[in-house]
Amino acid sequence: MYAMAKAPKDTNKNTEWCTYPGVWATYILILFSTWLVVLSLSGCSAGHAWTFVNLSHFLITFNWFHWKKGTPFADEDQGMYNQLTWWEQIDNGMQCTSSRKFFTIVPVILYFIACYTTNYENPMFILNTIAMVVLVVAKCPNMHKVRIFGINSDQ
Repeated sequence: MYAMAKAPKDTNKNTEWCTYPGVWATYILILFSTWLVVLSLSGCSAGHAWTFVNLSHFLITFNWFHWKKGTPFADEDQGMYNQLTWWEQIDNGMQCTSSRKFFTIVPVILYFIACYTTNYENPMFILNTIAMVVLVVAKCPNMHKVRIFGINSDQ
């Protein structure tokens, strides 16, 4: 009658939350709720609200997933992850896992929704395209532990 939950394989407290059941649904619900709030409070069109959600998602996830390094639990992991971003820590660096695929496809879907609802208008289309390309390129397996032009590297 009840399902037995297995302990997550990832012991990194900074990233293990993304393996829990319901995280993906909650993530989508937060994005949709943000769109509803923006749409109702600002009075803008649905497309502009989706563009705002897409660009906000870009700024927040790029900062937290691909820019900040280390963990807030440095005392417990003894600095093991100090040189790694959250994206590099997820699933212990394994590529093409279900969590990585989910977090890669979300910006693409947001991009398509934002572009379609704005009828591919030029300023929004360009901003949405830049946001999606940057996030997807940062998530590519070939970019694992790569610092372009030494930006955000530890020297």
